[in-house]
Amino acid sequence: MRAETRHQLKQDKFSRATIGAAEATVHWTVEHQSKLIVAAIAALVLIAIATGGWYYLSQQDAKASADLGQAVRTMDAPVVPAGTPAEPGVLTFSSSKERATAARKQLQSIVEKYPHTHSADFARYFLGLTAAELADNPVAESDLQKVASSSNGDLSALAKLALASLYRSTNRNQQAIDLYHQLIAKPTLTVGKTTAQLELAATYQASQQPLDAKRTYEQIQKENPATEVAQIATQKLQALK
Repeated sequence: MRAETRHQLKQDKFSRATIGAAEATVHWTVEHQSKLIVAAIAALVLIAIATGGWYYLSQQDAKASADLGQAVRTMDAPVVPAGTPAEPGVLTFSSSKERATAARKQLQSIVEKYPHTHSADFARYFLGLTAAELADNPVAESDLQKVASSSNGDLSALAKLALASLYRSTNRNQQAIDLYHQLIAKPTLTVGKTTAQLELAATYQASQQPLDAKRTYEQIQKENPATEVAQIATQKLQALK
């Protein structure tokens, strides 16, 4: 394995998450991707919170970080059947809609109370995800577009990835394709090149553009020989035949 490829895969948490999902299923769905992004970014945020002393010097920033941690835990809380006995100290919801609604209230509070903090930037991103989960696509698009245009490159890339999924789910594949090309041209620690390439190829397939999908998978193979992501590309190519 080439050293630069090995380094990229170690740094890119989202590439690893995408690899795991692609191994488990042949067809990538917007719903699955949304859950995956939430899980991965939740881990990223909790790490940031744990090391918050390095970045947040004021009392306001510390409070914002704690509130964001609570909101992330709400987003990650399990959904259980109605009537399930409550477990002490365990937060649960009876539906994903109920969970997303609760999380949105917490996230909106962070944005309103601490608008200029790093935590508020993450909260805005999560607001876009929860709006999409509630099928409020116009609000989700507006929230994600604001984050996508922010100066934080890593967070902007996450918003673009989520926004592309929203475009795909609303039959705007060309807009999704444009965003994937942007992410491929400027990979970040949160959204690596191979992540965007896999999503681009899947979008081409959904758009009945098999030749473009084939070229994208072949490019992944060429640029990442003898890697997990190359194996995924190979499997996808076989499915195209």
